[in-house]
Amino acid sequence: MKVKKTIISLNTTIALFVCTVVVLALTVTGILTAIDIANKTEKSISEKAMDIARVVAHSPLVIEALEEKRNESVIQQYAEEVRRLTHVRYIVVMDKDHIRKSHPDKSKIGKHFVGNDEERAFRGKEYTSTARGSLGKSMRAFEPIYNAKGKEIGVVAVGIMLTHVKESIAKSTKMIDIGIGTGILVGIFGALLLARKIKKVLFGLEPYEIAKFLQERNAMLESVKEGILAVNKEGKIILANAAAIRMFKLAGFNENPLHKNVEEYLPETRFGALLESGSSEFDKEYELNGISLVVNRMPIKVEGQVVGGIATFRDKTELKKLAEQLTGVKAYVEALRVNTHEFMNKLHVMLGMVHIGEYEKLSAYIHSITNHYQMEIGAVSRIVKDPVLAGFLLSKISYAREQAITLLISGKNVLPEIKNENIINELITILGNLIDNAIEAAEGQPNKEVNVDIAFDGDTLSFSVKDYGEGIHETIKENIFKKGFSTKGSDRGFGLYLVQSSVEKLGGTFMFNSRENETIFTVHLPYIDRDDSW
Repeated sequence: MKVKKTIISLNTTIALFVCTVVVLALTVTGILTAIDIANKTEKSISEKAMDIARVVAHSPLVIEALEEKRNESVIQQYAEEVRRLTHVRYIVVMDKDHIRKSHPDKSKIGKHFVGNDEERAFRGKEYTSTARGSLGKSMRAFEPIYNAKGKEIGVVAVGIMLTHVKESIAKSTKMIDIGIGTGILVGIFGALLLARKIKKVLFGLEPYEIAKFLQERNAMLESVKEGILAVNKEGKIILANAAAIRMFKLAGFNENPLHKNVEEYLPETRFGALLESGSSEFDKEYELNGISLVVNRMPIKVEGQVVGGIATFRDKTELKKLAEQLTGVKAYVEALRVNTHEFMNKLHVMLGMVHIGEYEKLSAYIHSITNHYQMEIGAVSRIVKDPVLAGFLLSKISYAREQAITLLISGKNVLPEIKNENIINELITILGNLIDNAIEAAEGQPNKEVNVDIAFDGDTLSFSVKDYGEGIHETIKENIFKKGFSTKGSDRGFGLYLVQSSVEKLGGTFMFNSRENETIFTVHLPYIDRDDSW
C-alpha cells in the first residue's frame, strides 16, 4: 500500500522556520549574555568584598589593637559597624595564630578560623576564594594586615554568602529572561505575518502549485507554432519560446535573446513606442533579415500600469499558404452553392412542366439551358485557358445572375494556363474582390450590368472591371485602399486593400476612374511563362 506523502503548507513552513531561527538566536544570545552578566556580577561582588577587606586591613584602630594585643574588643566593634554599613555577611579579623578577633557570632571570637583557605593570606597574598565556614558556604576576600614596619600581624576575611551571590546574579539576569521571552513572542507574531504576506504575494499558491503552473506554462509556450517574445518595462527580453528562437536563427541571430535589449537585438520592432503608448498593434508586417513576419504587439498591464510587452509572430509564408488554401476552398464552396441553387430552381421548373404534360416546352427549355450554359462556358474558355481561373469566373457569372446582375466576360487574345499556383491565387484575390464590389455597386441601379475585360499581349496581362453604379465620391478616393476603411459599416473595407497588396506583390500597376454612373478599375500585370514567375 502506497503511503500518501504529507505536504506541509507554505504558511506553516515559513512560520516554523522563522520561529525556530528566532528562538534559537534569542536563546543562544540570552545564554551567552546571562553567563557574561553572571561573571561580571560575581566579579563585582568579589571586588566589593576585597575593597572592604582592604579598608579594614588598613584601619589604624585594627593595626594598633593587633600589634599591642590589648583592648581587642574595639576590633569587634569596628568590624560589626563596617559590616552593617556594607551589608556583607561577616568581617573576621585574625591574628598570626589564626584566632578570630571579630565575628558576627560573638561566641566564635577567640576561636580558630574555619575553612582552611586562609593560609596564602598569612604568606602576604590577597585573594578571593569559596569555602564553607561556620556560617555556611561563602565567597571570601582575604587581605593581609601589616604594621608600620611592614610586618604581617594578621589577616582580614570578608565573607558574602553564596546564596546572596546567586540572588544578585538572578536579579541581574531577570530582565534578560523577560527580553528573550518578549522577543520570542514578537518573533512568532512576525513569522505569522510574514508567512501571510508571502502567501498573499503568491496569490495563495503553494510552491508545488507554482512549479506545476510553470511547467504547464512552458509546455504551452513551446507547443505553439507562433513565436512568442516578452519584454519587461526596461525593454529587456525576458521570454522567448522555441518557435521564436528558431525564426531568429533562420534570420541569422544565433545568440540567446534572453536579457538582451529588444531594440538592439531586433531593430525597428517598435517595442519602445509600445511601452510608451500602451497601445496594441495587430497584423503588422516586419522584415527580419529577409524573412517576412506577421507580428502582433500588445502591452502587459498590471493595475493599469504598463509593465512590459508581448509579441506573437509567424512566418508570413506559412500564413500565406493557409490564406491561399482558404481562398481556394471558399471560392469552390461559393461556386457550388450558387450552381446548386440555380440548378434546383431549374429542376423545379422542369418538374412543373412534367406535371402539366408540356413535354415539347420542357424539351425546348432544356435545350435553351444547355445552349446558354455552353455559350457561357464557351465565352469564358475561349479567353481563359486556365481551368481554375475559368471555373472561378463561371461561378461569379452564376453568383451575379442570382443577384439579378448581368456579368459579361470579354477579352482579346487567349490567356494561357498559368503554371504557378501562387499567381492563380493572387489573380483570384484581385478579380474576386473587384467583381464583388462591382456587383454590389450595380444592385439597385437602372443598368444592372458588370463588364470584365481581359487582355493579354504575351508580356502583359490586363483586365478591367466596370460597373454603372453611383461612383466613388471625391472625398473618399484617397482612403479607399486603406485597410479597414469602408462606408458600409464595420468589419468591411478589406477588399481593395487586398487587391492593391496582391498587385504590388506581382509587380503590376493598379488604377481606377470613377464618375457618376460609371466606375472602372484597371490592372496591368507583367507575365512570364515560368513556374516561378512573379
